Amino acid sequence: MSIRPRTGALFSITATAALLAGCGAPPEVVEAARPVLVAHPVAAGDSVAAYAGEVRAREESPLAFRVGGHLVERKVDVGDHVRRGDLLAVLDAGDLQAQARAAQAQLAAAQAELGRARADQARYATLGREQLVSRSTIDAQNAAAAAAQGQVNAARANLDVASNQSAYTQLRAPSAGVIAARSAEAGQVVGAGQTVFTLASDGAREVAFAVSESAIATLKPGASVLVEVWSQPGQRWPGRVREIAPAADPASRTYAARVTVAAPAGTFELGQSARVYLPQAGNGGLSVPLAALQRSGNGAAVFVVDPATSTLKLQPVQVGPYGQDRAPVKGGLDANDWVVAAGGHLLRAGQKVVPVDRDNRPIKTQ
Repeated sequence: MSIRPRTGALFSITATAALLAGCGAPPEVVEAARPVLVAHPVAAGDSVAAYAGEVRAREESPLAFRVGGHLVERKVDVGDHVRRGDLLAVLDAGDLQAQARAAQAQLAAAQAELGRARADQARYATLGREQLVSRSTIDAQNAAAAAAQGQVNAARANLDVASNQSAYTQLRAPSAGVIAARSAEAGQVVGAGQTVFTLASDGAREVAFAVSESAIATLKPGASVLVEVWSQPGQRWPGRVREIAPAADPASRTYAARVTVAAPAGTFELGQSARVYLPQAGNGGLSVPLAALQRSGNGAAVFVVDPATSTLKLQPVQVGPYGQDRAPVKGGLDANDWVVAAGGHLLRAGQKVVPVDRDNRPIKTQ
């Protein structure tokens, strides 16, 4: 007996399943518009670029022994103030003192030989006047005396060198200042010329900072700047750029620069953090907050609100040297554009937004 399929029942089951599936489909989620802080670009005017720096001494000298040896004693530590001639460290001088004694003995022997040669020279001169010896014999004695004198001179020079090297086992401060760094410790064997201390000499203080590649073309030695230390906010001192490195640092791609500051002695302490303000002439352009800038490929961009659709558009811009809190815009923006002033890293192009001001009040973009 064959069983025929029930076509009507199968159709009914399929329709019911389709109906149930349609009823269980999730509803489409509509993303709510996100409030964003917006502002118009403002006139750049005279902007000021700020760079972080550090207070340093005008003269910083790496101190090293002129001879190598075993460092047996360290007299000072980092932060100690020293005077000219103060003893800083001592090497084991045993070997060099022995060399000095050997040179002294060689000098004594050479002087004794010189005395004998001169005595012989005098005797042969007397015999020569009496024509008891030949002229060549007298010349030989004169040459022997001159050679002995040369040996004495050489021995005396060797003694001077040995004595100097023995004295070089004591490292002394070349000028008054502060020990800024220590590079060796007692018990270490150091080589000639190896830095043991770094001395920051007393006197003028400077601020060392790094200049970006974008500003190096406009910053020259002698340019006027303002300097502010972190411990004295609001107090700015006039200064001038003394020097700029001719080549960029290979790692940071910035140029090392130094500023002399016209401030009373004692105003700045070594190692203090400072900020250098570089005035820059305005070009009549626009500027936006630094927080508005976004990375776009190899350049910069900002989010701009489309007034017709209230959606975001990522607008590439050309910016100049950054200031303390704003960046000048050389192209890509109009003064009437509504730019997202903060929080751009949380947004995306095409996103629906609600523009608001700093008081969280909605803004009509049209």
